[in-house]
Amino acid sequence: MSSTNLAAEELNPLVPHVPEIILGVVVFLILVFMIRKFVVPNFEKAYAERTSAIEGGMKEAAQAQEEAKAALEQYNAQLAEARHEAARIREEAREQGAQITAELRTQAQEEAQRIVTAAHQQIEAERAQAVQSLRREVGQLSTELASRIVGESLEDEARQRRTVDRFIVDLEGSSNGSAN
Repeated sequence: MSSTNLAAEELNPLVPHVPEIILGVVVFLILVFMIRKFVVPNFEKAYAERTSAIEGGMKEAAQAQEEAKAALEQYNAQLAEARHEAARIREEAREQGAQITAELRTQAQEEAQRIVTAAHQQIEAERAQAVQSLRREVGQLSTELASRIVGESLEDEARQRRTVDRFIVDLEGSSNGSAN
């Protein structure tokens, strides 16, 4: 039975053999050593790279956000400056418009005054011409009438002119006296 027992023990699949256990432990330790030596550093390196990339991305995102905020503030400042400039330009345009309107109004008044003055001068010239023409005609008519009444000729021009002037002065004097 001892040889049957020995054969039975060796054949028992539930009992591990010591050399297999030792060989399994050695292979396991070699495997752990190899994983720690080659695989874990690569994982740690990838983890560190990933962490630094994420942190760098977060820093870049924060920096980009700050730059965007600064750009927005600059844009708002430029927009406010543009609004102020537009308001200033509108105000200048209003002032220039008012000034131009005042200048045009003054020019129009001056032009109207010049036209009125020219019209008065023309009327006065035409009146003087009409008076002179009327004097000449009245003079001729009065000398003809006086010649007929007196019966002598008043053809002497100097005498005729004096007589006509005296007659007109007498007429003007009598018309001024009757107007008062």
